[in-house]
Amino acid sequence: MAKMITFVGNGKMALALAKGLCETHTIEVIGRSTGAMEHFEHALNVPIKKTLYADADITNKTVIVCVKPANLSEIAPHLKGNAATLYSVLAGTPLSALKIISANHYCRAMPNLAAEVGASMTSLVGDGDISVQAMALFGTIGATLWLNSEKELDIATALAGSGPAYLALIAEALCDGAVREGLKRDDAMVLMRGLFSGFGKLIQTTHPAILKDNVMSPGGTTAAGYGALEKGNVRQGCMEAIRAAHERAKGMK
Repeated sequence: MAKMITFVGNGKMALALAKGLCETHTIEVIGRSTGAMEHFEHALNVPIKKTLYADADITNKTVIVCVKPANLSEIAPHLKGNAATLYSVLAGTPLSALKIISANHYCRAMPNLAAEVGASMTSLVGDGDISVQAMALFGTIGATLWLNSEKELDIATALAGSGPAYLALIAEALCDGAVREGLKRDDAMVLMRGLFSGFGKLIQTTHPAILKDNVMSPGGTTAAGYGALEKGNVRQGCMEAIRAAHERAKGMK
């Protein structure tokens, strides 16, 4: 019989995680309304156990909290009993704040939306004695990295958690540039997707600087484009994006 995972909340991240975990686990969702949970079930396309907050009992369960950080104190009193393990994907919410919900073990996890296709990059921190268990759980939806401190997790949130949005901006901008130069939008999208797919494989084994040097020939097209990116302060913009997201993560505590 498949193990059960209990999600508190039914938003986008909960759905992404459930899509990754539903093949190996049965899914329970604790939510505010039956209608919202039915919508979640329809989107997941897998039967789930639906539990309203008024009926919630987390005793001995593995629980993943996926509500908005500001709602933690509101929903905590509804979660009766003592969970076996409590995981949280709430950005900027420290382990100490999670203890408003009773559990034997606590872990903060920061997956990203690629969880729904089994390709998340999930950072984790928490009770060391469940590190193997935590990495195995989130390993079902992609790669994992156990970190040594919550400070490191906040930085990881800025990079891997928020990163898909940054890459989406770059992907869209590259397509817009190609369209501006005269390429059809559909063709630009095909090329961009192929570019990201291939680059994703290359970057697993090759340092970014070496990849860049391998493509950039003297006086060539790549050098011209790269110069334009540097002139536009793209490198600085990326670094500042990490700083801003990290500061926001710290400020949410």
